[in-house]
Amino acid sequence: MSDERQQASLQWSGQGGQQLRLNVGGAWLLNVGKPDLDAVWRSQPDLPAQLPVDVTVTAWDSSLLALLRRLQRLASAAGVELRWQNLPDGAARMLQMAATPSTQAQGEPHVRFGPVSRLGLLALAVLASIDKACSFLGEVVLALGRQLSGRGRMRAGDFWLALQQCGPGALPIVALIATLVGLILAFVGAAQLEAFGAQLYIANMVAIGMTREMGALMTAVIMAGRTGAAYAAELGSMQANEEIDALKTFGFPPLEFLVLPRVLALLVSMPLLCAFADALGILGGFIIGAGLFDISAALYLSQSLEMLSLADFLVGIFKSLVFAVLIGLIGCHYGLISGRNAQAVGQAATGAVVSILVALVVSDALITLIFTRLGI
Repeated sequence: MSDERQQASLQWSGQGGQQLRLNVGGAWLLNVGKPDLDAVWRSQPDLPAQLPVDVTVTAWDSSLLALLRRLQRLASAAGVELRWQNLPDGAARMLQMAATPSTQAQGEPHVRFGPVSRLGLLALAVLASIDKACSFLGEVVLALGRQLSGRGRMRAGDFWLALQQCGPGALPIVALIATLVGLILAFVGAAQLEAFGAQLYIANMVAIGMTREMGALMTAVIMAGRTGAAYAAELGSMQANEEIDALKTFGFPPLEFLVLPRVLALLVSMPLLCAFADALGILGGFIIGAGLFDISAALYLSQSLEMLSLADFLVGIFKSLVFAVLIGLIGCHYGLISGRNAQAVGQAATGAVVSILVALVVSDALITLIFTRLGI
């Protein structure tokens, strides 16, 4: 209580020149009165090149730090070097921390690179990204090998939880999008087939389009925005909160506990979701065929089954498996390399979705090209 009643003091001692000294004493707290630093500083016009500052305070808080920082700015403007004496250790460390950013900002020169240097830096960044992706893929393959050989540490509960999130939880949105895609395919095709009186072949077009292409691709696009982004955000948040570092510290492999259950859950759920989307897409086509062109349900179904083959269905299932691996690996990879702040987590989720969509389109084009050349 005596410290709270004691006033802060700021006064000069000495006769000038090298004997001049500034004394800071008393209790520098927020709830006590303080002298005017500017008035005290102006009262001594003849200042030495090096000014000792004796800080003998009985109690202090942020008020003392504010005074010392203002004193540093006044001394810098007057060309005076301050020499601290009896400065508390905590105040000295905080002054150093406050001065470090400005010192670093002034000491770091701005380097401008030419076009060739920028191209080289871009190439090095791409190579570094490829190296990280390959290392991550190899670690996942090794973790999967340990799991298949019975030496893995993946928990079954993590797998079932991930399967529930990316399987049954995705059924409503997949059902809606697949039905609408079937409707759109049938409507666009019917506008052309109607000119030839071949409206019945709407069933053929919708069945082939959904089973070979649209069913797997649209399901993968939905899962990219729904599950891929969620994986990146979840693991990115764990990275920001240092939970992944804690797992490594305690000897738990993050890939087996965090990545492998999610990838395996997608491998199980994606083919089922693809088959579900195929069926609803064909149903959407039937709605257009029956509603606009009076095609009976039996005729539409028989025409669809006559056109479809097992190879068409398996092509879509194979694509869904490839898409599942891409979504799981890319989403988890971006989450694990995320920075340790909220902005970095958002950037990881955005980058994961963009990369997954590009990978889906490229892989779908390559698979379609290969199967076409093989006559499948």
